[in-house]
Amino acid sequence: MTDFGLLLATAAQALERAYAPYSQLRVGAAVLTEAGGVYSGCNVENAAFPIGGCAEHHAIAAAVRAEGPGMRLRAVAISARDVHDAAVAIPPCGACRQLIREFGSEVEVAFLGRDGEVLRFGIEELLPQSFALDAVR
Repeated sequence: MTDFGLLLATAAQALERAYAPYSQLRVGAAVLTEAGGVYSGCNVENAAFPIGGCAEHHAIAAAVRAEGPGMRLRAVAISARDVHDAAVAIPPCGACRQLIREFGSEVEVAFLGRDGEVLRFGIEELLPQSFALDAVR
């Protein structure tokens, strides 16, 4: 089982750099790879909403950039704060769940729950019956 202390702290640091002028919801994510690398990302919004990007997506892109296309994920942590700087429970969106699954079927995902407890789920719990490249090979 992954110790999410470092990952959640890294995600919290990343959300401080978020660009969220529309929603005022700042999100940070940190990923741990099988190789032991830790990479982070933050959400970046845009007036043309479909071209904005999630924190998880940007963290995974940073991991792929650093380790190459063979990068495999071990864990993902997400931290978020609203316009009042209050912690918000933010699980990954559907697109990010699929992106996480692309890089490992046994990835553990953690985020803070409404009462501040750390909630942990396997990616297969968050995205059951997912489509995966390894399933079609």
